[in-house]
Amino acid sequence: MGTVVKRPRKDKTTAFLAKVSIMRDGQTHRENKTFDKKAAALAWIAAREEELSKPGEIQRATVGRPTLADAIDKYTVESVKKMGKSKRNVLKNLKTFAIAGKACEDIESQDIVSLAAELGKTRKPQTVAVYLSHLSAVFSIARPAWGFKLDEATMLAALKVTRRLGLTKQSDERDRRPTWEELDRILTAYSDRSIRRPDQMPMRMIVPFALFSTRRQEEICRIEWTDLDPKHSRVLVRDMKHPGEKIGNDTWVDLPPEALAIINAMPKISKRIFPYEANAISKSFTLMCKVLEIEDLRFHDLRHDGVSRLFEMGRSIPQAATVSGHRSWESLKRYTHIRQSGDKYKGWPWLKLLTKPTSKAA
Repeated sequence: MGTVVKRPRKDKTTAFLAKVSIMRDGQTHRENKTFDKKAAALAWIAAREEELSKPGEIQRATVGRPTLADAIDKYTVESVKKMGKSKRNVLKNLKTFAIAGKACEDIESQDIVSLAAELGKTRKPQTVAVYLSHLSAVFSIARPAWGFKLDEATMLAALKVTRRLGLTKQSDERDRRPTWEELDRILTAYSDRSIRRPDQMPMRMIVPFALFSTRRQEEICRIEWTDLDPKHSRVLVRDMKHPGEKIGNDTWVDLPPEALAIINAMPKISKRIFPYEANAISKSFTLMCKVLEIEDLRFHDLRHDGVSRLFEMGRSIPQAATVSGHRSWESLKRYTHIRQSGDKYKGWPWLKLLTKPTSKAA
């Protein structure tokens, strides 16, 4: 049974994406086509379904001409490397766009540029770039792996065009760092809350750990006690974020003494050192900043502050990378303008207070 999906256009008009999906002999045949009128979309669905019901019509339509949706399905099913939930959802969502119904050999650069423009109606250029990045992975292997006629050069040309048109862009680099005064207000508030509600997530421990360890919130929540190597002051970070891979990208990183001291002050109530959800950490921090009227400060800014601190203490790019976990030193070049100025957190009162071992961290 065909369906029609209503889509808003950038010029505020409405497009209607007609989708036909027919299962026959265990195989699914899909076709998409966009119309200006819903009636036209419905008429096309009815006509096309009637055509495809004729003996041999599906075979004639599909033999030797797999669609982009077919390539995405094959990539998703046959990829041995574990795929993150986000990437899987992106690829699934891409199959709802008109380009997915086109035969691989018919897809040209302008089709991909049009897809980027369509995505950009409801998404930021940085997000569109993520979508095309995941799609480019399909283009890169479809021809050599399965003989699907997706042209990788076509994708590369489209990526170049979308960047120049502003349809895609890299995420903006932030330079926001918390001040002593801001952290004092945040940790004071979290400490007061821990007295009233001792069973709450120990944000007053998590916040400074994120800063000194330079770990992302997702990584913090995955660390287990068995991942800790206190003798060498290091920890195994599981599924560390990386442009090329994430799942299975386990990396040993050094722990600055302050970060190790915070871990040593945590109670062993679970196999995970910080047995909480990443989204809950981010939500709590954002809400606390809002309540305290601290503007434009995000949890991820703690990582930036921690990396900046390493360079201020005179660490080189290789030395900083052993803590931050950056596989490519190129990403750390943004910090090379920092000149040694000492340790911003030397003598910070909160560190002595938080690293006193307790039976239950608040």
